[in-house]
Amino acid sequence: MRNLVVVNDPKEWSFSQDGVDVVAARKYLTHPSYTTLDKVRLINLCRSLGYQKIGYYVSLLADARGHNPMPSIGTIQNMKDRAIAAIAGSDLQEIIDDSLAKVQSEEFVLSVYFGRNMAQRHERLASALFRMFPSPYLQANFTKSGKSGRWRLESMKPMALDDIPEGHGPFAQEATTDFLQRASHVRPQKRAQRPYDLAILVAPDATEPPSNKRALQKFGKAGESVGFNVELIHQEDYSRLGEFDALFIRETTGVNHYSFRFACRAEALGLVVIDDPASILRCSNKVFLAEMADQQDILVPKTMIVHRGNVDDLVARLGLPCVLKEPDSSFSAGVRRVNTAKELSEQVEAMLEKSDLVIAQGFVPTDFDWRIGVLDGQPLFACRYFMADGHWQILKRDAGGKKEDVGRAETLPVEMAPTRVVKTAMQAANHVGKGLYGVDLKEVGGKVYMIEVNDNPNIDAGFEDAVLGDDLYLRVMRTFFARVTARHRGWGSA
Repeated sequence: MRNLVVVNDPKEWSFSQDGVDVVAARKYLTHPSYTTLDKVRLINLCRSLGYQKIGYYVSLLADARGHNPMPSIGTIQNMKDRAIAAIAGSDLQEIIDDSLAKVQSEEFVLSVYFGRNMAQRHERLASALFRMFPSPYLQANFTKSGKSGRWRLESMKPMALDDIPEGHGPFAQEATTDFLQRASHVRPQKRAQRPYDLAILVAPDATEPPSNKRALQKFGKAGESVGFNVELIHQEDYSRLGEFDALFIRETTGVNHYSFRFACRAEALGLVVIDDPASILRCSNKVFLAEMADQQDILVPKTMIVHRGNVDDLVARLGLPCVLKEPDSSFSAGVRRVNTAKELSEQVEAMLEKSDLVIAQGFVPTDFDWRIGVLDGQPLFACRYFMADGHWQILKRDAGGKKEDVGRAETLPVEMAPTRVVKTAMQAANHVGKGLYGVDLKEVGGKVYMIEVNDNPNIDAGFEDAVLGDDLYLRVMRTFFARVTARHRGWGSA
């Protein structure tokens, strides 16, 4: 397997080694030669892995290209989450106590290099942290509780090359060299399983929930009919996830939303999860979807990944009007149609203040968008979502982002939807994962364009279930049940 190390500036890399290619982050993101590589293990050592920074996009697009990034986007997000750090610390409490027993101060910083630490007594703890949060270099901060006198994992963060403390360089180089010579990554251990129960995560006061109350009732009834005890849970039930076998997220999802932490924690506990963390990460970022479509030869409107270095090329490549999308936009929010060069300049500048990359697409006007629901690799429902009156989108919002109007929806049997529309939806969804997705498409002049793949698609009683009725809910619950029983059988024979 080829080792690819990505840094901001290749001059920063002094660990020369055979079989290791070093590339600048911007070149990896933009040069065509890196989009077609296979059998690649990518080590991301960019200075900043913050949300929507260059290092973040390196791991995101590496995932889209199948380049096995370390750290993954999931690991990056988990390390930023203090709640997940607290849970990890609890799981590792015995190892932490043993490792830090002789530390005299009230605070301690542990530097971990591919699962290793300079001090032999901390090797077990460093290895355990690396298995839970696979990252080339990471820093773990511990504090001692005044009341109990026990150590607590306070926080973690990934480290870049220039974060390596003075005097650690030779050891970091040795650990890096050893790791890059190994055949495969270290993977987290599986966790124990609990009785058969299904949790459905909802937000009681949500203004735009993905399922209305009647649909939630139907999901609950269907779950019970296939063999689950079903319980609706809320944000404050995070600590109870270990009580369940499966988690169904029927709440707004996003990388910086608590629903993502639920998905990560549930997956770590061994639950069957829809939406799983990888699906949330991939669907919530338009940059990933654009790269995935390009890699898989899926037709999309003319698309350009915009950064400060190529803004001036936008009009020539896409023309006007065009559509600008914030990478993590959803439900028509964060999406703007621009008609003039002045409007384009203002909107791009505002978006680049939030994210290093922005998606721009040619404008493809249609009376409606197709939405094909896909579950576990198979079509579930087919809808036509018509544009709101006098508007170019399905949802019309006011200046404050509040929903003002929504176009009508028409549900058809899947077999009555154009074959090419369903096939394109399946191709797109199956390259994101095997969860529950809503693929939005436009059909123009005999061509089908993928617009986006949504995790957590709307399933409302009276709309998406208009054709299948209660069988739609049963199909979802049967998928959960099949996965849970398969997982139990697998562990039972281990």
